[in-house]
Amino acid sequence: MSDDKLVGIVLVSHSAEVAASVAELAKGLAGGGTAVPVAPAGGTEGGELGTSAELIAAAAASVDRGAGVAVLTDLGSAVLTVKALLAEGDELPAGTRLVDAPFVEGAVAAVVTASTGADLAAVEAAAAEAYTYRKV
Repeated sequence: MSDDKLVGIVLVSHSAEVAASVAELAKGLAGGGTAVPVAPAGGTEGGELGTSAELIAAAAASVDRGAGVAVLTDLGSAVLTVKALLAEGDELPAGTRLVDAPFVEGAVAAVVTASTGADLAAVEAAAAEAYTYRKV
């Protein structure tokens, strides 16, 4: 399957290092299958902790293959920034969706599911289902 029909994944964290590391982890755990377009959007343009609408919009554009973009966030202001971008209507690619999911487990589930060629609804459902993963 070519990557032009895969759902893109954007991982928004207050930390550039956390976003990049979770992206690397999710891609690595997805195995050697089809390479899902995944982009981290962490921190601010100046390298500080925080969130950046510009970095999020650029990441979403970079992973858009026409099948939708799933955006996962870590904490409060990341969620608010993505919601504001979605409300603008023209800042993010058509078919971009904020996914309510745990950041690490949801990212892994989203990337693994997207690698199968699943649609945006299935990717969102898999990521959200990660809330049910129990550790004890």
